[in-house]
This record gives sequence, C-alpha cells and structure tokens, in this order.
Amino acid sequence: MRPFRGAEALLLTLLLAVPLGLATACGSRLPESAFGTRPTTPAGGEPLRVGIIASATSPVGGDAFTGPRDGALAYFAALNADGGLNGRRIEPVTCDDGGSGIGNTACVHELLDEKKVFALVATTALDYAGAPLVDRAGVPDIGGQPLGPAYDTYPHLYGIYGSLAPRTGASPGWNGVLYGGTEVYRYFKAEHGAGTAAVVSYNQAASAAYARLIVEGLRAEGYKVVTEQVDFALPNYRAVAADLRAQHADLVFDALDSHGNARLCEAMDEAGVRVTAKVTNVQNWNAAVADEYAKSPVCRNALWVTGSSRNYEDTDHPAVREFREAIRGTLKGRPLAQWQLEGWAAAKWFADAAKSCGTDLTRACVERYLNRPEPYTADGLLLPVRFEHLKEPPKTRKTCLSVARWQDNHGWVTQSGGMTADCATVPQIPYRP
Repeated sequence: MRPFRGAEALLLTLLLAVPLGLATACGSRLPESAFGTRPTTPAGGEPLRVGIIASATSPVGGDAFTGPRDGALAYFAALNADGGLNGRRIEPVTCDDGGSGIGNTACVHELLDEKKVFALVATTALDYAGAPLVDRAGVPDIGGQPLGPAYDTYPHLYGIYGSLAPRTGASPGWNGVLYGGTEVYRYFKAEHGAGTAAVVSYNQAASAAYARLIVEGLRAEGYKVVTEQVDFALPNYRAVAADLRAQHADLVFDALDSHGNARLCEAMDEAGVRVTAKVTNVQNWNAAVADEYAKSPVCRNALWVTGSSRNYEDTDHPAVREFREAIRGTLKGRPLAQWQLEGWAAAKWFADAAKSCGTDLTRACVERYLNRPEPYTADGLLLPVRFEHLKEPPKTRKTCLSVARWQDNHGWVTQSGGMTADCATVPQIPYRP
C-alpha cells in the first residue's frame, strides 16, 4: 500500500519495458478442479518442500526478479546447515514463470499439485495470475514482493511490507482502492529543506499515471512541483536537464525505466544540474550503481533510495552480517542487492512461523503466527510488518523509512539515525491499482 515508494514504482518501470501483450497476460489455462483441497500437515520427518516463484527469464531482462529468490535460497541453505527446521531439512523448489500470467499459473500448478509444497516464499512475479488459485488452495504465500495488488486482495497472501486492507479476496484494498503515504516527501522536506521537486515521465499512459500520483503526494506535502515529460520513443533528456537547472529543483523523482534513469542522469551531469537528491526505488538498491551510472558521477552520488528494510551495507547489525556471510558464496558474480536481503527476511519469516508450531506443523498454525497482532521484523531486517484487516482505510498513518544515499568508495550509506528513527504521521492518499 505504498504508491510512492517500494515495488509499485518498480512495476511501472517494468511495464514500460515489456510488450503490452506480455505485461497484461492473465488467467488460467488449467481447470479450477486442478486446485482442490490440499493436505495441510506435512507427513513425518520428511523434507519440508517450500516453493519459490520468480520471473527469472522475463522479457524485462536477466536478474530483474531473482534477488528475493536468491536471498531465500541462501537462508534455507544456512538453515539446513544448522540442522534444519525442528530437525527437518527444507527442500526449496523454484519455478521460473517467464514473466507471463500463463507461465505463472503453470508454476502454481506445478508447485501445488505436483510438488505438493507446504507454502510459497518470496514470490516475485511480474504477473501473479495464479494468486487466486494459491489463495483458494489455502496455501500461505509469505514475504512476496507486491508488484501488483494481489497481496492487498487475498487473505492467504502475505506481502513483505504487510497490509492494512481487508483482504477478503473480492477486490484490492477497500473496494478496489489502495492507499499510500507521503513519508518520502515529508522526509526530504523535514531533513533536507527541500521545497521544489521535479517529476519526469514519458508521454505514455502508465508512466503519466504514476507521475500524477507522485505529483499529488508532493503537493500534499506543500512542494512546488515541476513536471517534465519526454517522448517515449525519442526522449530529449538534455531539454529536461536544462529546465531542471532553470527551475532550481531540489529533488528529482521519475516515472521512467532503468535505461531512462541512467540517460537522465547523464544529461543532468552534462548540463551541470546539482540536486539534493535523485530519488530511486528499492530494486535499484544494489552494488551495480557504479557501473550502471558510470557516465554520470555527480548524479550518481546524488542517488538516494527509500524503503522498508535495513540497508544491506549496515554490517554493524548482526542480522545483516549473517545475511551477507551466507549469501556471499551464492552470488556467482552477481552484485549484492536489497531485494536479496528481503528474500532472506521472507524465508526467515516462514521459518519463524513454522518453528512456533513445534511438531504440530500445519498451515493454519503458520497463518496464526502471520496474523498475530505483534509486528514482525526478521530480527531487525524489516520495519515492523503486520496485517490488520481494517474495515475502513486510515486517513493518516505513522510510517518509518529506511533511507540510504550512494557514495563512491562507500556504496549505499544509511542516513540519519537508521530506519526506526525517520518516522512521521502522514496523510494516506487513495489510488486505484
């Protein structure tokens, strides 16, 4: 339920890169009878199978969706090396849905019907078309990335950032309306005195719609807003950069894809634009920034990111050190990334829920843990996560932020007092997914 940060922003940039037919594919080619009642208790001391769905070979490109999967696999490997879950080995089963709704539904069929997985963990799907089938089967899906509205719709789906929505399965949020806060904009105004913000988008429907959400949130926080739009096919980033300099923008937000962001940064450096922050999203929170923004060192060092999980660079925190030590041997040349840490946290969330059941491990017991009133933090890796099922949406909400800034030779540097220090009660703005 965060339209102005997190995975919703990433979905927009991904949709810009995917042909329309692939991005909107949905529905099942399998009969609903294939998704009947499942066993809810694993037998004996046999390995416990857990499914992980990732759009690993999606049209967006390699590694765009693999971070949460890799983090979860690293956690399960470490757990098994330490004796497993209550003495039982975890057997993770992965499935690549190819980034399509048909492929996603096929993965759901394979994992639930053929592999008989007990739960799903760290789902990261471009088109989660199989979500209603997972929910209908009563299989808990824990710690998934909310790239669409499924995690604010279905009661057996538990997104990594939590949800306040009723989640009855009928419609997303409250009668099809979701809400998100303005905490990102409040932070930069309160902590850095920002007053003028630019929003850059394409002249393309999805990009323009997301840009309007950003503008609405900025105006709710009292910003002067400068809107910039470029042609999707032939973008003139130099003209945008020149206007950013003329308008004395403090902040730059965007509704662009990754390639567009890199080119915008290059144009900003060429034009001598200096901003307080060029704000990006959690999927770009990785160690590849130096290479991806190699041609724009000034803009690169003005990149900021906000999210809901502890910076993977915070090696003074014991849970971060545990994650980094475990995943180091599995990267195989891939850069460290925040989504890997969130995948690790998702797997830990499942394990902690399962451990709470002792030898009486059932899906119902796991979901009681997930729905408990106490928030979950994965030993401090996540901001407190809860599922409240509110009948009415909140008008305001106290929300905290994890904030980091890129600095050459240091990587992503955590700002202020850490993610539990930057908190504010902010308005909740409605939007339709």
